[in-house]
Amino acid sequence: MSDLGRVLRLDARRTALLVAVPVLTALATAAACLSLSPAVAYWDNSVVALVNAVRFLGPAAAGLAAWTAVRERPLDYLRDLTARSPATGVLFDLLLLSSATLVAYVVATAVVVAVTLVHAHAGQPHPLGVVSGAGALVLHVVVGYLTGRVAPHRATAALVLAATSLWAALRVPGMSWWSLVPPAALSRVELFTTLRPEVFAVQVLWAAGLTTALILGYVMWATRRFLLVLPLTMALAATVSATLGLHRSGGTVAPAQAKPVCRTWPIEVCVHPALRDALPQLMAAATPLAARLNGTPGAFRVVEQRPAWMPSTVADGVASVHLDEDLSPGYASRAVRQISEALKDARACASGDGYRALVDAWLLGDEPPAAAGTRAGHRFASWTEQRRRDWLRLHFAEYRACALGPRDFRAPRTTESRLHDARDSRPA
Repeated sequence: MSDLGRVLRLDARRTALLVAVPVLTALATAAACLSLSPAVAYWDNSVVALVNAVRFLGPAAAGLAAWTAVRERPLDYLRDLTARSPATGVLFDLLLLSSATLVAYVVATAVVVAVTLVHAHAGQPHPLGVVSGAGALVLHVVVGYLTGRVAPHRATAALVLAATSLWAALRVPGMSWWSLVPPAALSRVELFTTLRPEVFAVQVLWAAGLTTALILGYVMWATRRFLLVLPLTMALAATVSATLGLHRSGGTVAPAQAKPVCRTWPIEVCVHPALRDALPQLMAAATPLAARLNGTPGAFRVVEQRPAWMPSTVADGVASVHLDEDLSPGYASRAVRQISEALKDARACASGDGYRALVDAWLLGDEPPAAAGTRAGHRFASWTEQRRRDWLRLHFAEYRACALGPRDFRAPRTTESRLHDARDSRPA
């Protein structure tokens, strides 16, 4: 009865994993969701969120595995009563612990995928990124459990948790290739770029090679079967090869083409598909500017979002702008202001021009600047919308070169100006 009671206690201790699964699930889901953007659903960043969540879930899984190994160590003699290999129980425990951790990871993955699908998502999923995170988790479980088997002390679980947490904390996104070693730390992926699957493939190889080497090393130590030296050597060689591959990886992202989504009336506005929600506000902000620049060398009929590394320009009727990826308040106004800035001659405008700011305020619908209090400012404010547009067509070269002066705002008594006066004085 005594032996039966101890076997029952052994099985009862394993049921602690049923309690650990929801805890690990909550931890993984919270870590992944905190990394997701609330405004933009980009598949690449969803994968980045999952990979980064492993840095939090992995140490917890390793600590749990070490705690389990330490608790079950005194009952190993019950397994020795059978004719099975002494490594069988260890392998079974590793399978059980890994399964519990992967269940939590799968649930977190499902939550992230659901959140991404609910939004206006863009880009392509990267299954290898999910597999890479799963491989890193299994490696943590193996490290934690085997450490608990080799050093069955009460403090082992806490030390494993501290060591794996420190290992994960050393990962600084984008600093060096070292941050790509599992558990990897990845930076957020900008629009018009995408993750490189080959990096994830090398990470899978690294985690699989080291996991296999650790398991084979322990089995060889426990069973004294030295024939395992050859596969152990191959596993270590795969790990070394993967390490060199990560060192030569050259980064995790590459430029990517994205078919834009557009709205075509009254002008054409095109943005990255992940930012399709920006179309209405961007259209509303750009249309008045396009109407006021119509007939000038700075006229445009198309607004296109460009990657952040490309300059904002206005050429051949196309205005290129940059957008905030999180669509923070005022993004449309900032994009339209980029068009105004692109119309400047950078060298000629280095010293600034208050009168150009007066025209910019009208073009952008902003509050009048200090120059509005001058005689030229009062005269410009008294003109009708149409007269301002006609005036800009005549003085666009001075506007571009920031060479406007008070004389440019005088109303010459030409036939054209008299027609304007007559039109302005006509009763509504």
